[in-house]
Amino acid sequence: MEKIDKIIFGDNQFFGINHRSQEKAEELLKRFSDVHNILKVYDDAFSCGIKAVMLNSNDRAEEICQYFRDHKEKYSDIAWYPSVPYPHKYADMVNELGIFPAINEVLFKGNSVGGVLGMIGKGAAAVFTKDAMRMMEMLLDVEFKIYRGLNVKCYFLLNPITDLVLGYNIKDVFEHYCEYVQKKYKVLPGFITLNMPYLKRKLEEWGIDNVVICSTINKAGFNMFPSKEEYEKAIAANDPEKYQLMAMSPLASGSISPKESFDYINSLNLQSVVFGASSKNHIESSVELIKL
Repeated sequence: MEKIDKIIFGDNQFFGINHRSQEKAEELLKRFSDVHNILKVYDDAFSCGIKAVMLNSNDRAEEICQYFRDHKEKYSDIAWYPSVPYPHKYADMVNELGIFPAINEVLFKGNSVGGVLGMIGKGAAAVFTKDAMRMMEMLLDVEFKIYRGLNVKCYFLLNPITDLVLGYNIKDVFEHYCEYVQKKYKVLPGFITLNMPYLKRKLEEWGIDNVVICSTINKAGFNMFPSKEEYEKAIAANDPEKYQLMAMSPLASGSISPKESFDYINSLNLQSVVFGASSKNHIESSVELIKL
């Protein structure tokens, strides 16, 4: 299995996401409403030695990715870790446009004639055979298009989808997702989850490996289900040749100090950590503390 980057720069700070402070979230959202401020922080991160980015497919992702496509020579060594689909984007679109105009907007806008015909053919199969997997492929193709031309290393399924499907115990979706992204896009399949021990156990049971699992992991036990102790057991017993484990939210939304946070992360059998920061000083100090 291709090895993932040890340090990945996250994006929550750019889109007004802070799980502990609404005031801080609103402050960040206002600051980063200007895409140039986002791009400056990316350059700060790269100057600190970070060479990998996680970016979810929100409504700003296309603009950000287009910048990096336009300046590909400058950023040729940057690896990308997209996470899809972004549920709020679709929910907002349906609320604003209605269900059928939203479908038209998602599936057909910006596609070539050949691309549309291909989707219609795939969609017809989905309708007539009630094949949910075909419909999933259509949506994935739309999402993946955002990151076209970039050096993508792993595609992640976001936790609202991962954990919903996991809750229904649907092996076929996990299996098909992994096969599809490996075969069509030649990248590692990844899953973001808030219950890594259970997801890992089910993947093992189903015989699905060669997967990256990203989950909230921090010393505070914040958003670690069913418990911090279960996580530590699962991490200690993990074989990284089958499942590469990536920690997100290592700072527990700022509730613990960077040194304490990364000392804990460094003590675990993890292959990667993704973190977000909005100033060069914070990025630099975090990179210095990570010793995976």
